[in-house]
Parts: sequence; structure tokens; C-alpha cells
Amino acid sequence: MNIKEQLLTLIKSRKATVGVVGLGYVGLPLLIEFAKKGFPVIGLDIDRKKVVNLDKGASYIRHIPASAVKSAIADNSHASATTDFRKISKCKAVIICVPTPLTEHRDPDMSYIVNTSKAIAPHIKKGQVISLESTTYPGTTEEVMIPILESGSKLKAGRDFFVCFSPEREDPSNPKYSTATIPKVVGGIDKASQEVGCALYGSVVVKTVPVSSCAAAEATKLVENIFRSINIAMVNELKMIFTAMGIDIWEVIRAASTKPFGYMPFYPGPGLGGHCIPIDPFYLTWKAKEYGIGTKFIELAGEINTSMPDYVIRMTADALNVRGKSIKGTRILLVGLAYKQNVDDDRESPTYIIWEKLNKLGAKVSYYDPYCPVVRPSREHSQLAGIKSAKLSNINRKNFDCAIILTAHECVDHDKIAKGVQLTVDTRGICKEGSHVIRA
Repeated sequence: MNIKEQLLTLIKSRKATVGVVGLGYVGLPLLIEFAKKGFPVIGLDIDRKKVVNLDKGASYIRHIPASAVKSAIADNSHASATTDFRKISKCKAVIICVPTPLTEHRDPDMSYIVNTSKAIAPHIKKGQVISLESTTYPGTTEEVMIPILESGSKLKAGRDFFVCFSPEREDPSNPKYSTATIPKVVGGIDKASQEVGCALYGSVVVKTVPVSSCAAAEATKLVENIFRSINIAMVNELKMIFTAMGIDIWEVIRAASTKPFGYMPFYPGPGLGGHCIPIDPFYLTWKAKEYGIGTKFIELAGEINTSMPDYVIRMTADALNVRGKSIKGTRILLVGLAYKQNVDDDRESPTYIIWEKLNKLGAKVSYYDPYCPVVRPSREHSQLAGIKSAKLSNINRKNFDCAIILTAHECVDHDKIAKGVQLTVDTRGICKEGSHVIRA
């Protein structure tokens, strides 16, 4: 029996130990799913605090209940979490779920993939499958990761171990879809790697979608998020146009959504947030330059979306001016720190951009978000770290002149907040209309 058949047999019998590197919003749900399906699992992360929490059965991600962590790890003799990358040698499958941000010059930051590849390479064994899930530009798996793995392990990809790329498709707090019910795209460096990758993921998800190469799988994820970025940019631009005309964009979208074909609703907002849409399109923009091709459409969408915080501030300033106030000295409450509703994920949140711009204009800024009780440390917004959310009981005219609705958490009574302050700027179209509410 060759190494492929041996690995397929272990996967089919659920005896293949699965290692998940990076236990964040992508890696932790995946680890839990493999544990639920009966696989031995090892979660690996450089953050010791995460490992300690998981060993205790505690969750550090709001939409993942502690009961799921406890069942998968704390109460499971076949599951564990560790910072010891030597445990990679005990795994038959290694799935890499690490961040892929942009540098300050908006170039791909490959440091997490590079450093992770270097960390696991000395511990790779013959007959393993390595799968990369981090969103990246086409060619990363074969041009960046594999050379490091081969150099550090002295093994040959495609001969001694298998390699595939399977882009993450997590949508935190989505009530309809979860890790197990979202089809998984899988591309391998060769036919054997593709077959092994499909067998691995097919054990835990509803469906696998094989594609011809790692590059095709990498490109698939970029297409998905560029599609969203461009359409969001379109409705953001339409919002500005229709607002100037006195037309409610949300009413128009609701009406257009009644067409049963040829239309898909997208919604405007204060800008883009999260780990995907504000970042992923620029990975393709960067790679396209290598081929001498411009990405005008993608870049224009990026320009529109990144301009939205300035639009929100301009609309706020105009509304305050009508009421005889200026932004300077005004007590402004930003409602929502998370980048989207019903999650505690604040990565790339436009709230931070608006907050910092308002600070520079002299406003007295606070925020309220029940899912983000304190601003977490980050290299981008270090000066805001440690600031705590306002208390709901303190949101009134005595403490705030203006509220800007930025995240539409379902657990928040936005109309009550709007009634409690003199002016509310609604960027999500969720407050009841009135003289004290303006749409932006």
C-alpha cells in the first residue's frame, strides 16, 4: 500500500490526527468540527492564552459557545491545544489557518505564512498532507510555502507529502451556514494531493468542490470577496447619490429585492471591515502587476469603500451645523465597534477610522458595543487600546450630543438610543425616521 492509500485509509477510519495551526475565527471552528466527527485533533497557536482557555473549555470568540470548546477539547481525550510545534510530527493532516494582512504600503504580508511554514517544516513526516486555508494571491502555496517546507523537512512535496489549498469560507454568526454546511473548494499540487485533500475535508463538510490546482483555489476565494467588495462599493456610491436626491437607498434596495431574478441585494454602510473584503482584493491587485495588468475596477471599488468614513463624518458635520453645533467639542457616541452585526470581531472595523478622524477634529468620542466591552490592543490603533465601552444606562442627552450608528447588532435597541440623544446619524438604515435621525 503506497503512502496515499495509507493516508486515505486513516482519514476514512477517522484515525488520522488532524493538526490545526492558528486557533482564531477560522481555525477554532474547524478544530471543533473535526473533533465532533471523531478525529484526534491537535490545535496549535503561538498565543499561550488561547491554549490555556481551550484546555479549560473556555471560548474567546463570542459566536463559538464554551460548550462546543469543552466538548471538543476539555472533555475529549483525543483532542488538545498546544504551543509546541513539535506535535506536528504526530499529525497526519496539518491545516494552516493564519492571518494574511496587508503591510502599511498595502502589499501582501506573507510573514504569518512564512513563519508558520518555518515552524512546522522541521517536524513534517512522510505521508502527511499539508493544507493552507489563509486567503492569499494565486501562487502562494507553491511559490512561498512549499519551498520552505521542502527546505526545512528535506522532503519533496508531491512525492513524500501532499499539499493542497482550501480557502476558508467562514461567516461568523450566520444562522444558516456553519463550517460543516459550507462547501469546501480544494485544489492540490497534483491529482493525489487533490484526492487526499477532498477526502480530508469531505469527512467533515457537506460537500467538497475539487479544482485543478492550488492557484485556482486561491483565485476562487479572491473572486468571492472581490465580488462583494465591488457590489458594496456600488451601493455605497448609490447611497451618496440618492441621499443627495432625497431618496432612501434602503427603501430602494427593499423594492429591488422583490425581483425574483437578476438581482442580489447588497447594503451600504460606513466602510468595509473584517479580515477579508477590505484586504483580499488588493492581493490580486498586487499579483496582477507582475503580469503588467491593471485592476482599475477593483481599485475604484476600494477607493469608494475607503472614502465612506469621510462621508459619514461630513454628513455628521452638516447635521450638527444645521443645529448650530460644530464637531469640535461635541460629545459623540459611536454605536458599534465590531465590523459587522452580532459578532465580537473588530478587525479592520471602519469605526476605528471614524473615531480617529473625529478625535483629530476635536470631538469628544466614546463608543458603545456590548460584544466589544474594551478596545483590544492592535498595531493600527494602539492609542485607543484599553478604552471601555460606554454603559447603556449612561446613553442620554446629559452625556452625549450625537450618536452615530455603525454596527447593527440585533441585541441593541437603536431606536431607544436615538431617542436618548439630540441627533443620531444612521449609517445602517435601521432607526425609525424622525427629525432627530439622519441617514448617512
